[in-house]
Amino acid sequence: MQKKRTLLSLCLLSMGFGAFVMKAVDDRAITVSVVKEAEKLLGLDFTAAEADSMRGELLSKRQSYERMRKVELRNDVAPALYFNPLPPNFVFETQTLPFKVAPAGKIKVPNNRDELAWYSVRELAELLRTRQLTSVELTRFFLERLKKYDVHLHCVVTLTETLALQQAAQADAEIKAGKYRGLLHGIPYGAKDLLAQKGYPTTWGSAAYKDQQFAYNATVIERLEKAGAVLCAKLTLGELAMGDVWFGGKTRNPWNLNRGSSGSSAGSASAVAAGLLPFAIGSETLGSIVSPSSECGTTGLRPSFGRVPRTGAMTLSWSMDKLGPLARTVEDCAIVFNAIQGPDQNDYTIVKAPFNYDGTQTSLKGLKIGYLPTAFDRNYPTKTQDSLTLATLRSLGAELVPMQLPEYPVSDMALLLTVEGASAFDDLTTRNRDDLLVQQHKNAWPNYFRASRFVPAVEYLRANRLRTKLIAAMQEKIKGLDVYLTPAFGNPNLTLTNLTGHPCVVLPNGFRSEQGVQRPTSITFMGSLFGEAKLLQVAKAYQQATNWHRQHPKLSYNHD
Repeated sequence: MQKKRTLLSLCLLSMGFGAFVMKAVDDRAITVSVVKEAEKLLGLDFTAAEADSMRGELLSKRQSYERMRKVELRNDVAPALYFNPLPPNFVFETQTLPFKVAPAGKIKVPNNRDELAWYSVRELAELLRTRQLTSVELTRFFLERLKKYDVHLHCVVTLTETLALQQAAQADAEIKAGKYRGLLHGIPYGAKDLLAQKGYPTTWGSAAYKDQQFAYNATVIERLEKAGAVLCAKLTLGELAMGDVWFGGKTRNPWNLNRGSSGSSAGSASAVAAGLLPFAIGSETLGSIVSPSSECGTTGLRPSFGRVPRTGAMTLSWSMDKLGPLARTVEDCAIVFNAIQGPDQNDYTIVKAPFNYDGTQTSLKGLKIGYLPTAFDRNYPTKTQDSLTLATLRSLGAELVPMQLPEYPVSDMALLLTVEGASAFDDLTTRNRDDLLVQQHKNAWPNYFRASRFVPAVEYLRANRLRTKLIAAMQEKIKGLDVYLTPAFGNPNLTLTNLTGHPCVVLPNGFRSEQGVQRPTSITFMGSLFGEAKLLQVAKAYQQATNWHRQHPKLSYNHD
């Protein structure tokens, strides 16, 4: 604890930058020299007289912090400030239209039932609707795959087998009685283990919370249950939603077990890519759907901030957390998103906006699609595939328009995440429970949370003010475009659009060979705020013109 009791810490804590737990400290600890040392961290310069004048106020603030820390704050208590991603004069669609998917065609149960692992939600839904297959049969099929391959992939925290079989039996009875709820009725799925499911642990991937249970379900879980979906597993996430390492090990990429699946929606991407589940729910704060989808070759939808309720989900950043689906196809993502999006009385950030998806639209004729020329040029390992991507879009009738992103210090502005995370997990630092986390290196949460205590409130607000300008600048850049696209990495887009709250769809888009092993690459389609309908329609048209999403890992692992 000595490291948390230094005089320098006391000074910074007293200046409004947070504090560590400590015993009563001699008032004389806040001296002029301490203030002068602390200002070096802030890039400021006060005179000795100014520093001396501050000492009483700094002591008063430190005493205020200590009194406030005595009031318990759970992770689900949000600040009385809510992020709004809407730029000035933003206008929503006013008409709500029916949700439409493409016709399923003639879908039959395959002779080799193992091939069901690679069927889409849309295809499996048709088998269930036409009663060629029961939900109990399908659920048992995926439960067995989860048990068989999790030994290698480490993608499951908890199997919810008892619940799953109960939900599947109920779905079969309802479908048999003609009470078909829709395309998710009887479909198995998994949820990232930061979503509460009563009766089962919700571990957040951390040893500090591995025995934690909640007496309620997350709103997203409730909505999927209402749609008739069958929860088979709580899936891994990198500890407290970072990376792919959790208290049970490292989640693996099914294409190459020597690689992690990336994160933090590590288990969601790994399980779907390996055919262990048709779809899963993930979350993204700064890449946690995009990155594992790119690594594992799944299709992932990161919705607009304010689209999907986060009630019952672990908080990392109140102003950046988003929940969304990972699946085989774009249309699968649209089906799941349609079930989970919309207002929630317990999440005040949710905006009521139409979702007018029409999966029967296949032409891109007349659409203007922006692209980032510099990003494509930098992405040299897949430059040929990037060129083919643009050519394919042109062949579908789209007009391609070069564009640039606004130039803002977005990497610096991402301090918003670490500061909010440090507040969300305040008890880990103040009670010295951060030592329970698996990873303790300088790029792990314990160090980020500790360092974030020293970020001045003034600088946190400056980053938010810059964010306001960034949102307006982004609106100007994409004005007149239907969507735009970019390689997922190698440019500021991922960080920038997580700050502005824009939605994206990432989908498999080729392969890269590393040491003789093929692994997927991806492309990202970006939409306007609350423009998921058009975004998904464009991405679906592109995906249907390719076959990358139909390829899957062989899973020829040794099962001894």
